[in-house]
Amino acid sequence: MKKRVTRIFSMSLMFILLLSIFTGCGQKGGDASDEAPSQTEAEAKPGVEDTGSEEGRTYKIGVVAGESSSPWYIRSAEGAEAFMKERGIEVFQKAPTSVDAAEQVQVVEDVIAQGIDALCIIPIAPEALEPVLQKARENGIIVIAHEGSTLENIDYDVEAFTPEGYGAFMMDLLAEQMNYQGKYVCMVSFLTTSSHNEWIDAAIAHQKEAYPDMELVEEERVESQDSQEGAYERAKELLKKYPDLKGILGSSSFDAPGSAKAIEELGLVGQVFTTGTSTTSSAQKYMESETMKNFTLWDPADSVYAMCDLAVKILEGEEIKSGVDLGIEGYNEMTMDETGKILMGSGWVCVTKDTMADYDF
Repeated sequence: MKKRVTRIFSMSLMFILLLSIFTGCGQKGGDASDEAPSQTEAEAKPGVEDTGSEEGRTYKIGVVAGESSSPWYIRSAEGAEAFMKERGIEVFQKAPTSVDAAEQVQVVEDVIAQGIDALCIIPIAPEALEPVLQKARENGIIVIAHEGSTLENIDYDVEAFTPEGYGAFMMDLLAEQMNYQGKYVCMVSFLTTSSHNEWIDAAIAHQKEAYPDMELVEEERVESQDSQEGAYERAKELLKKYPDLKGILGSSSFDAPGSAKAIEELGLVGQVFTTGTSTTSSAQKYMESETMKNFTLWDPADSVYAMCDLAVKILEGEEIKSGVDLGIEGYNEMTMDETGKILMGSGWVCVTKDTMADYDF
């Protein structure tokens, strides 16, 4: 009995002691709630940002490209890096591992989750991106596109040139090689890629006006799936289907080199010609063998740099209008289209065997 009383007394003392500890902790927490969180705590919490004064504010820009292993998009990442180093603003590029619209949407979701101020997007399939871009804008994120002039949920689209000018330029190069006559066909990465189809539309319209002795075959344009192997396979099919085919005009960077491979394999060098958008890394072999005489491009690093510059201008409240300077050659005096959302520069070039070294990507 004595032992039992002693045990009860001990348990009562323990209960009183614990109650006083918990009460003290609660009072301490209440006092701390009136204090601002430490810098470490603020950094750890999503959405908490120490922006400092308006003049000293820093930004975070996410760039989403088309495909992580493509030389074109590897080069575009260099534009993001250059902008970050020169301007002291955090910029990073992410891209899907394959040319897949659904995967690109997921990449955009992941980038949005990183607390960015601006998103720069190079779309694979514009219509697939509309919901996630709408989400970005609803969350106060500035959205800038490149090669995405048909997108609705953007602030602006930045283009290196007008579709009409670039398409006509590509057609001039092909027509010259074909001696301004004969049958030709066009390639695009996907029938859903707005920019590629706009260039081809312009190229075809220019051919009909300027080169009446050239003839577009019935298929008009085919998809390469943004793959050199895909372009090669499609070119072989077309050359067998149309034995008198004389020209292949490509919009994706893989279209002309893939077509050149088919031309060589079928022994048609000097009889069938190909040109269009490409890169030195993809076309060099065929340029050196002179299966390809030239190709066209603009520097994707410059385009990304220009997008980032535009995003910062918007974030800092600058007025965007025709004549705006995006800080890099070819984008120094942009022209605004009638929609008020598309800015166009003059950044295209023709690359030949002698000038490839200047565009080593």
